[in-house]
Amino acid sequence: MATAEEADRPADSDGVGADSADTNRETDTRTDTGAQTDPETETDTDTGTTTADDRYTRKQCVLITGCSSGIGRATALAFLQRDWQVVATARNTDDIAELAEAGCTTLELDVTDPEQVATAVEQTVEIGGAIDCLVNNAGYAQTGPLEDVSTADLHRQFDVNVYGPHRLTRAALPHMRAQGEGRIINVSSVVGRISVPGMGSYAGSKHALEAMTDSLRAEVEGFDIEVTLIEPGPVQTNFSERLDEELPDDERTPAYETLYELLDEAELIGSGAGGPFASEPKDVAAAILDAASTPEPPARYPVGPIAQYGVYARFLPDRLRDAAYGLIQRLV
Repeated sequence: MATAEEADRPADSDGVGADSADTNRETDTRTDTGAQTDPETETDTDTGTTTADDRYTRKQCVLITGCSSGIGRATALAFLQRDWQVVATARNTDDIAELAEAGCTTLELDVTDPEQVATAVEQTVEIGGAIDCLVNNAGYAQTGPLEDVSTADLHRQFDVNVYGPHRLTRAALPHMRAQGEGRIINVSSVVGRISVPGMGSYAGSKHALEAMTDSLRAEVEGFDIEVTLIEPGPVQTNFSERLDEELPDDERTPAYETLYELLDEAELIGSGAGGPFASEPKDVAAAILDAASTPEPPARYPVGPIAQYGVYARFLPDRLRDAAYGLIQRLV
Protein backbone atom coordinates (compact mmCIF):
# COMPACT_ATOMS: atom_id res chain seq x y z
CA MET A 1 0.00 0.00 0.00
CA ALA A 2 1.46 3.32 -0.97
CA THR A 3 1.87 6.30 1.30
CA ALA A 4 -0.79 8.88 1.82
CA GLU A 5 1.12 12.11 1.92
CA GLU A 6 4.11 13.80 0.38
CA ALA A 7 6.88 14.40 2.82
CA ASP A 8 10.14 16.04 3.74
CA ARG A 9 12.79 13.37 4.37
CA PRO A 10 14.00 13.07 7.98
CA ALA A 11 17.10 14.94 9.07
CA ASP A 12 20.49 13.29 8.71
CA SER A 13 20.95 13.33 12.48
CA ASP A 14 19.48 10.34 14.26
CA GLY A 15 16.99 12.48 16.21
CA VAL A 16 17.04 10.03 19.12
CA GLY A 17 16.07 11.73 22.37
CA ALA A 18 14.79 14.82 20.57
CA ASP A 19 11.58 14.96 22.55
CA SER A 20 13.22 14.74 25.94
CA ALA A 21 15.50 17.58 24.89
CA ASP A 22 12.78 19.81 23.53
CA THR A 23 10.39 19.92 26.48
CA ASN A 24 11.89 23.06 28.01
CA ARG A 25 11.95 24.87 24.70
CA GLU A 26 8.38 23.91 23.91
CA THR A 27 7.14 24.90 27.36
CA ASP A 28 8.47 28.39 26.71
CA THR A 29 6.16 28.74 23.72
CA ARG A 30 3.00 28.01 25.73
CA THR A 31 0.95 30.73 27.43
CA ASP A 32 -1.76 30.78 30.00
CA THR A 33 -5.26 30.35 28.62
CA GLY A 34 -6.35 33.36 30.59
CA ALA A 35 -4.08 35.76 28.65
CA GLN A 36 -5.29 39.36 28.78
CA THR A 37 -5.84 41.63 25.81
CA ASP A 38 -5.24 45.33 25.49
CA PRO A 39 -8.66 46.96 24.77
CA GLU A 40 -7.00 49.73 22.80
CA THR A 41 -5.06 47.54 20.38
CA GLU A 42 -7.05 44.32 20.74
CA THR A 43 -3.77 42.39 20.68
CA ASP A 44 -3.03 39.59 23.11
CA THR A 45 -0.27 40.92 25.34
CA ASP A 46 1.21 37.47 25.96
CA THR A 47 1.11 35.92 22.50
CA GLY A 48 1.02 38.97 20.22
CA THR A 49 -1.95 37.42 18.42
CA THR A 50 -4.51 39.76 16.92
CA THR A 51 -7.89 38.98 18.48
CA ALA A 52 -10.29 41.71 17.34
CA ASP A 53 -12.33 42.73 14.31
CA ASP A 54 -9.37 42.99 11.96
CA ARG A 55 -9.66 39.20 11.51
CA TYR A 56 -12.52 40.08 9.16
CA THR A 57 -10.48 42.52 7.07
CA ARG A 58 -7.11 40.79 6.89
CA LYS A 59 -6.38 37.66 4.88
CA GLN A 60 -6.72 34.37 6.72
CA CYS A 61 -3.31 32.87 7.41
CA VAL A 62 -2.26 29.21 7.09
CA LEU A 63 1.01 27.49 8.03
CA ILE A 64 1.74 24.36 5.96
CA THR A 65 4.57 21.90 6.56
CA GLY A 66 6.25 19.66 3.98
CA CYS A 67 5.69 21.86 0.91
CA SER A 68 8.68 20.76 -1.16
CA SER A 69 6.52 18.71 -3.54
CA GLY A 70 3.36 16.65 -3.91
CA ILE A 71 0.52 17.29 -1.49
CA GLY A 72 2.23 20.10 0.38
CA ARG A 73 3.00 22.07 -2.76
CA ALA A 74 -0.51 21.52 -4.15
CA THR A 75 -2.03 22.58 -0.84
CA ALA A 76 -0.03 25.80 -0.69
CA LEU A 77 -1.17 26.72 -4.21
CA ALA A 78 -4.79 25.84 -3.41
CA PHE A 79 -4.85 28.16 -0.39
CA LEU A 80 -3.09 30.86 -2.39
CA GLN A 81 -5.73 30.69 -5.10
CA ARG A 82 -8.39 31.11 -2.41
CA ASP A 83 -6.64 34.33 -1.34
CA TRP A 84 -5.18 33.11 1.95
CA GLN A 85 -1.92 34.37 3.39
CA VAL A 86 0.17 31.22 2.92
CA VAL A 87 3.27 30.38 4.92
CA ALA A 88 4.82 27.40 3.15
CA THR A 89 7.66 25.53 4.81
CA ALA A 90 10.25 22.90 3.96
CA ARG A 91 13.59 21.77 5.32
CA ASN A 92 15.29 23.50 2.40
CA THR A 93 13.73 26.73 1.16
CA ASP A 94 15.41 26.26 -2.23
CA ASP A 95 12.92 23.44 -2.78
CA ILE A 96 10.00 25.86 -2.42
CA ALA A 97 11.40 28.81 -4.37
CA GLU A 98 8.59 28.45 -6.93
CA LEU A 99 6.02 28.85 -4.17
CA ALA A 100 7.73 32.07 -3.08
CA GLU A 101 7.51 33.34 -6.66
CA ALA A 102 3.82 32.42 -6.73
CA GLY A 103 3.12 34.58 -3.68
CA CYS A 104 3.69 32.36 -0.64
CA THR A 105 5.87 33.33 2.28
CA THR A 106 8.44 30.56 2.61
CA LEU A 107 10.25 29.50 5.77
CA GLU A 108 12.83 26.85 6.61
CA LEU A 109 11.33 24.27 8.93
CA ASP A 110 12.49 20.86 10.07
CA VAL A 111 9.62 19.54 12.18
CA THR A 112 12.06 17.56 14.34
CA ASP A 113 13.76 20.81 15.46
CA PRO A 114 11.86 22.40 18.39
CA GLU A 115 13.51 25.80 17.95
CA GLN A 116 12.60 25.96 14.27
CA VAL A 117 9.04 24.92 15.11
CA ALA A 118 8.65 27.71 17.67
CA THR A 119 10.19 30.25 15.31
CA ALA A 120 7.99 29.23 12.37
CA VAL A 121 4.80 29.62 14.41
CA GLU A 122 5.84 32.99 15.83
CA GLN A 123 6.84 34.26 12.38
CA THR A 124 3.52 33.09 10.96
CA VAL A 125 1.65 35.11 13.58
CA GLU A 126 3.79 38.16 12.82
CA ILE A 127 3.27 37.79 9.08
CA GLY A 128 -0.46 37.11 9.10
CA GLY A 129 -1.60 38.76 12.31
CA ALA A 130 -2.81 35.34 13.45
CA ILE A 131 -2.48 31.64 12.68
CA ASP A 132 -5.94 30.66 11.46
CA CYS A 133 -4.98 27.21 10.21
CA LEU A 134 -2.14 24.75 10.74
CA VAL A 135 -1.67 21.96 8.19
CA ASN A 136 0.60 19.20 9.48
CA ASN A 137 1.55 17.57 6.18
CA ALA A 138 5.27 16.81 6.54
CA GLY A 139 5.96 13.11 6.84
CA TYR A 140 7.60 10.12 5.19
CA ALA A 141 7.23 6.34 5.06
CA GLN A 142 9.67 3.76 6.39
CA THR A 143 8.50 0.54 4.75
CA GLY A 144 9.53 -3.10 4.90
CA PRO A 145 8.97 -5.91 7.40
CA LEU A 146 9.48 -4.80 10.97
CA GLU A 147 12.46 -7.14 11.35
CA ASP A 148 14.29 -5.04 8.76
CA VAL A 149 13.38 -1.70 10.40
CA SER A 150 15.95 -0.66 13.00
CA THR A 151 14.86 0.95 16.25
CA ALA A 152 16.64 4.16 15.22
CA ASP A 153 14.72 4.21 11.93
CA LEU A 154 11.47 3.59 13.78
CA HIS A 155 12.23 6.47 16.12
CA ARG A 156 12.88 8.78 13.17
CA GLN A 157 9.58 7.67 11.65
CA PHE A 158 7.72 8.76 14.77
CA ASP A 159 9.87 11.85 15.25
CA VAL A 160 8.68 13.24 11.92
CA ASN A 161 5.17 11.79 11.59
CA VAL A 162 4.00 11.97 15.21
CA TYR A 163 6.22 14.20 17.33
CA GLY A 164 6.47 16.78 14.51
CA PRO A 165 2.71 17.49 14.38
CA HIS A 166 2.65 17.41 18.18
CA ARG A 167 5.36 20.10 18.36
CA LEU A 168 3.56 22.32 15.84
CA THR A 169 0.21 21.85 17.56
CA ARG A 170 1.55 22.78 20.99
CA ALA A 171 3.16 25.91 19.57
CA ALA A 172 0.04 26.99 17.67
CA LEU A 173 -2.70 26.29 20.24
CA PRO A 174 -1.97 29.22 22.61
CA HIS A 175 -2.39 31.62 19.69
CA MET A 176 -5.58 29.94 18.51
CA ARG A 177 -7.08 30.06 22.00
CA ALA A 178 -6.23 33.77 22.24
CA GLN A 179 -7.85 34.34 18.85
CA GLY A 180 -10.94 32.44 19.94
CA GLU A 181 -10.82 30.13 16.90
CA GLY A 182 -8.55 28.10 14.63
CA ARG A 183 -8.15 24.97 12.54
CA ILE A 184 -5.64 22.13 12.86
CA ILE A 185 -5.50 19.69 9.95
CA ASN A 186 -3.39 16.54 10.23
CA VAL A 187 -2.55 14.62 7.06
CA SER A 188 -2.79 10.94 7.88
CA SER A 189 -3.40 7.96 5.56
CA VAL A 190 -5.76 5.10 4.96
CA VAL A 191 -3.14 2.95 6.72
CA GLY A 192 -3.78 5.06 9.80
CA ARG A 193 -6.96 3.03 10.17
CA ILE A 194 -6.02 -0.35 8.66
CA SER A 195 -2.45 -1.68 8.69
CA VAL A 196 -0.97 -3.97 6.03
CA PRO A 197 2.18 -6.13 5.88
CA GLY A 198 5.34 -4.21 5.11
CA MET A 199 3.90 -0.91 6.34
CA GLY A 200 4.05 -1.51 10.10
CA SER A 201 6.39 1.38 10.90
CA TYR A 202 4.53 3.90 8.77
CA ALA A 203 1.08 2.62 9.75
CA GLY A 204 2.08 2.68 13.41
CA SER A 205 2.98 6.35 13.16
CA LYS A 206 -0.30 7.16 11.41
CA HIS A 207 -2.34 5.12 13.92
CA ALA A 208 -0.70 7.18 16.66
CA LEU A 209 -1.41 10.44 14.81
CA GLU A 210 -5.06 9.47 14.39
CA ALA A 211 -5.49 8.58 18.06
CA MET A 212 -3.87 11.82 19.19
CA THR A 213 -5.99 13.82 16.74
CA ASP A 214 -9.20 12.25 18.04
CA SER A 215 -8.23 13.20 21.60
CA LEU A 216 -7.20 16.71 20.58
CA ARG A 217 -10.47 17.33 18.74
CA ALA A 218 -12.45 16.83 21.95
CA GLU A 219 -9.94 18.69 24.13
CA VAL A 220 -10.12 21.96 22.15
CA GLU A 221 -13.79 21.91 21.15
CA GLY A 222 -14.62 24.44 23.84
CA PHE A 223 -12.15 26.92 22.35
CA ASP A 224 -13.87 26.91 18.92
CA ILE A 225 -10.88 25.14 17.38
CA GLU A 226 -11.66 22.53 14.73
CA VAL A 227 -9.38 19.50 14.30
CA THR A 228 -9.56 17.31 11.20
CA LEU A 229 -7.81 14.26 9.74
CA ILE A 230 -7.13 13.86 6.01
CA GLU A 231 -6.88 10.18 5.02
CA PRO A 232 -5.69 9.69 1.44
CA GLY A 233 -5.10 6.38 -0.22
CA PRO A 234 -2.29 6.11 -2.80
CA VAL A 235 -1.26 9.47 -4.25
CA GLN A 236 0.71 10.06 -7.44
CA THR A 237 4.01 11.37 -6.13
CA ASN A 238 7.68 10.41 -6.25
CA PHE A 239 7.07 8.11 -3.28
CA SER A 240 8.28 4.91 -4.98
CA GLU A 241 11.76 6.40 -5.39
CA ARG A 242 11.82 7.17 -1.68
CA LEU A 243 10.91 3.61 -0.79
CA ASP A 244 14.13 2.38 -2.39
CA GLU A 245 16.11 5.10 -0.61
CA GLU A 246 14.65 4.25 2.81
CA LEU A 247 15.38 0.52 2.61
CA PRO A 248 17.93 -0.37 -0.10
CA ASP A 249 18.29 -3.92 -1.44
CA ASP A 250 21.38 -4.74 0.59
CA GLU A 251 19.48 -4.20 3.86
CA ARG A 252 16.57 -6.49 2.98
CA THR A 253 16.25 -9.90 4.62
CA PRO A 254 15.98 -12.54 1.83
CA ALA A 255 13.30 -14.41 3.75
CA TYR A 256 10.90 -11.54 3.01
CA GLU A 257 11.52 -11.52 -0.74
CA THR A 258 7.85 -12.26 -1.47
CA LEU A 259 6.71 -9.36 0.73
CA TYR A 260 9.07 -6.96 -1.00
CA GLU A 261 7.72 -8.13 -4.35
CA LEU A 262 4.23 -7.44 -3.06
CA LEU A 263 5.22 -3.91 -2.07
CA ASP A 264 6.68 -3.36 -5.53
CA GLU A 265 3.49 -4.67 -7.14
CA ALA A 266 1.42 -2.34 -4.99
CA GLU A 267 3.23 0.58 -6.59
CA LEU A 268 1.58 -0.33 -9.89
CA ILE A 269 -1.73 0.90 -8.50
CA GLY A 270 -0.30 3.49 -6.18
CA SER A 271 1.86 6.54 -5.84
CA GLY A 272 4.45 7.48 -8.36
CA ALA A 273 3.35 4.86 -10.88
CA GLY A 274 0.31 6.53 -12.36
CA GLY A 275 -1.89 3.62 -11.27
CA PRO A 276 -5.63 3.67 -11.85
CA PHE A 277 -6.50 3.98 -8.16
CA ALA A 278 -4.04 6.73 -7.25
CA SER A 279 -5.28 10.22 -6.46
CA GLU A 280 -3.70 13.44 -7.63
CA PRO A 281 -2.08 15.73 -5.02
CA LYS A 282 -4.64 18.39 -5.97
CA ASP A 283 -7.44 16.04 -4.83
CA VAL A 284 -5.92 15.86 -1.37
CA ALA A 285 -5.30 19.62 -1.39
CA ALA A 286 -8.99 20.20 -2.16
CA ALA A 287 -9.97 18.15 0.89
CA ILE A 288 -7.54 20.10 3.09
CA LEU A 289 -8.88 23.42 1.81
CA ASP A 290 -12.45 22.30 2.48
CA ALA A 291 -11.52 21.24 6.00
CA ALA A 292 -10.05 24.71 6.56
CA SER A 293 -13.04 26.57 5.14
CA THR A 294 -16.28 24.71 5.84
CA PRO A 295 -18.12 25.87 9.00
CA GLU A 296 -18.34 22.42 10.62
CA PRO A 297 -15.81 20.07 8.99
CA PRO A 298 -16.14 16.32 9.49
CA ALA A 299 -13.61 14.57 11.69
CA ARG A 300 -12.15 12.68 8.70
CA TYR A 301 -11.78 13.17 4.96
CA PRO A 302 -10.96 9.92 3.10
CA VAL A 303 -9.52 10.77 -0.32
CA GLY A 304 -9.57 8.37 -3.28
CA PRO A 305 -11.34 5.05 -3.85
CA ILE A 306 -8.89 2.93 -1.84
CA ALA A 307 -9.27 5.24 1.15
CA GLN A 308 -13.05 5.41 0.83
CA TYR A 309 -13.59 1.66 0.60
CA GLY A 310 -10.42 0.19 2.06
CA VAL A 311 -11.19 1.37 5.59
CA TYR A 312 -14.08 -1.09 5.71
CA ALA A 313 -11.49 -3.89 5.88
CA ARG A 314 -10.99 -3.02 9.52
CA PHE A 315 -14.43 -4.48 10.27
CA LEU A 316 -13.37 -7.91 9.04
CA PRO A 317 -12.39 -10.48 11.67
CA ASP A 318 -8.64 -10.43 12.21
CA ARG A 319 -8.14 -14.02 11.07
CA LEU A 320 -10.08 -13.41 7.87
CA ARG A 321 -8.07 -10.29 7.12
CA ASP A 322 -4.79 -12.10 7.79
CA ALA A 323 -5.90 -14.95 5.53
CA ALA A 324 -6.61 -12.46 2.75
CA TYR A 325 -3.11 -11.00 3.07
CA GLY A 326 -1.64 -14.50 2.97
CA LEU A 327 -3.56 -15.31 -0.21
CA ILE A 328 -2.34 -12.16 -1.88
CA GLN A 329 1.25 -13.00 -0.97
CA ARG A 330 0.92 -16.49 -2.46
CA LEU A 331 -0.39 -15.01 -5.69
CA VAL A 332 2.55 -12.62 -6.14
